[in-house]
Amino acid sequence: MLEETQDNDQIIQRVAALDIGKAELTCCVRVPGQAGSGKRAQEVRTYKTMTRSLLVMVDRLAELGVTRVVMEATSDYWRGAFYLLEAHGFEVWLVNARDVKHLPGRPKTDTLDAVWLCKVAERQLLRPSFVPPRPIRQLRQVTRYRADLVAARTAEKQRVEQAAGWTPRSNSRWSPATSSGSPVGRC
Repeated sequence: MLEETQDNDQIIQRVAALDIGKAELTCCVRVPGQAGSGKRAQEVRTYKTMTRSLLVMVDRLAELGVTRVVMEATSDYWRGAFYLLEAHGFEVWLVNARDVKHLPGRPKTDTLDAVWLCKVAERQLLRPSFVPPRPIRQLRQVTRYRADLVAARTAEKQRVEQAAGWTPRSNSRWSPATSSGSPVGRC
C-alpha cells in the first residue's frame, strides 16, 4: 500500500532500493504522489529471494514505473536480484556499503535501511560500483572454469604419478621407483 510523505527535493522520480539478506529482501519504492501535491508515495514490501518471488517484485516495480533500482552490496546475495533486474531492463546500481554507512542518520533495521537507501538514491548521493557487462561476466566465467579444469588435470596427473611410484630426476625426466626407492630406469 502506498503512503504519501512530504519530500519536495527529489531528483530521481521513480526509484527503488533493496536491502538484501540471504533468505529475503526488503524493497522500498518511492514515486511521485497525487498529481500536484508535491508529495512522494512510498511502498515497503518484503520478498523472498527465490526466483518466483523476485519475479513478483520485478512485475511490481515495472507496474510502478521504477527506472532505477539501487542495492547495497551484501556478500554475494545481491547477484540473483541484480542479474534478474538487469535482464528485465531496469537501471540497476550496486552501491558499496561503505559509501552508504558514511552518511549520517543511517538506521539499523532492514525496513528503515531500505527506506534510507531509497531516499539517498533519489537525491543522487550515491555512486554505483562497477559491475562488468554481461559479455565480460560470461568471459570471466569461462576463463575461471578453464583454470579450474587445468588445476584438476594437474592434480590428477600428480595423483597418478604418485600412485605409480614415479619420482622426479635431476634431468627433469620421470622414472619409476622400486619399492626401495631407487630408480629402475628411464622412460
